[in-house]
Amino acid sequence: MRIGFVGAGKVGFSLGKYMSERNVCVSGYYSRELESARQASVFTHSKYYETLEEIIESSDALFLTVPDGAIEDVWNSIKTYSLTGKFICHCSGVMTSAVFSEIDQMGAFGYSIHPLFAVNSKLQSYQEISQAFFTIEGSEKHIGYWKDFFENLGNPVRLIRADQKVLYHSAAVFVSNLVTGLFETGVDLLMACGFDRESGETALKPLFMNNCLSVSRLGAVDALTGPVERADIKTIEKHLNVLPEREREIYIRLSEVLAGVAKQKHPERDYDVLMQYLKGMEN
Repeated sequence: MRIGFVGAGKVGFSLGKYMSERNVCVSGYYSRELESARQASVFTHSKYYETLEEIIESSDALFLTVPDGAIEDVWNSIKTYSLTGKFICHCSGVMTSAVFSEIDQMGAFGYSIHPLFAVNSKLQSYQEISQAFFTIEGSEKHIGYWKDFFENLGNPVRLIRADQKVLYHSAAVFVSNLVTGLFETGVDLLMACGFDRESGETALKPLFMNNCLSVSRLGAVDALTGPVERADIKTIEKHLNVLPEREREIYIRLSEVLAGVAKQKHPERDYDVLMQYLKGMEN
């Protein structure tokens, strides 16, 4: 299996390096920015191509590692060539293989292959992709091959239906991007207490990191601490009395979720009064 990458950004760099280090044949890279393709080829000890036709001819599978908004346009360019027997894959979390219009008539097979992982560095993220869970959606005919492919690299894999992709991706956003928003909210509140940004971030980092590690190690139920777990309405009321409207709404909504988690952790404890209180605080 010769795998080529169309697009030489963070995902293309990282997946190509990850695969090449595990003895997968990476044929090389094509990019509108020739220098980016050249750099990726050096990084992965592969080739770079000056035309789409060349990389298509040299590859059994193409991974379109381009921004979501560019996938359809790149596909429309690719499908003007002979693709019989080729695998065409993209790595979008939210888009499905349906973006590869008319692929069946071309004798090719389309897949959405998404690493559940924040790829934030061209040169370093590949070192951690071994921890990533992969989800795969696409043509039934060879989907088992791709499942085996990534499991043989050492990654857990889940097959997913096309109609599940958007909900699946929203789950990833909750524990990735939205958590960043919560951290920023905490920093803003400390700055309102007189901290500058640097000292606020420094103060919150150990709390943030240790809690993330605890959740990942123990799970949400066993890692839960704080006033919701204790059903401490008096403390929660004090918080709500001082929070600005936007932060107050976030606090209430997340506390309702945590009340359900707390009930799992302490089934013997009565959380009904707390839940009713939080419901009454909704705008």
